[in-house]
Amino acid sequence: MFHRIGPVAASGPFGPDAKEDGGALNVGNGQYAPAMANFAVRLVHGPGWDASRQIRDQAGWDEHAAFMDGLVNDGFIILGGPLGDGEQTLHVVDAADENEITTRLAEDPWASARLLRIGTIERWALWLDSRSGNPER
Repeated sequence: MFHRIGPVAASGPFGPDAKEDGGALNVGNGQYAPAMANFAVRLVHGPGWDASRQIRDQAGWDEHAAFMDGLVNDGFIILGGPLGDGEQTLHVVDAADENEITTRLAEDPWASARLLRIGTIERWALWLDSRSGNPER
């Protein structure tokens, strides 16, 4: 079972069936929870990355891992991890805006060591969410 969350509007790209109903938003027959500020953040290797080493063998791995675990514990990172061959990572982030994202990720030891840098930040409306901890499920 999936749960849909995210914003829609009657005049938006989702067509004339989108309407507001008692605080919850509808698209066709689906109920949508109020908007959350979620972003898809891609991190890419910086000039300090040592391509001859695996990710956990990079300089400062333990400090980076502890920092990222802290972002998860704070609820800032919802989901995340390496994509494909590991050249990029994708994180789903809960933040007020892009400035909060860049500020918080700048505190990563791997950012200052130039191992990782932000590739892209895109606002993401999470409409489908099957995680068991989702309170809207």
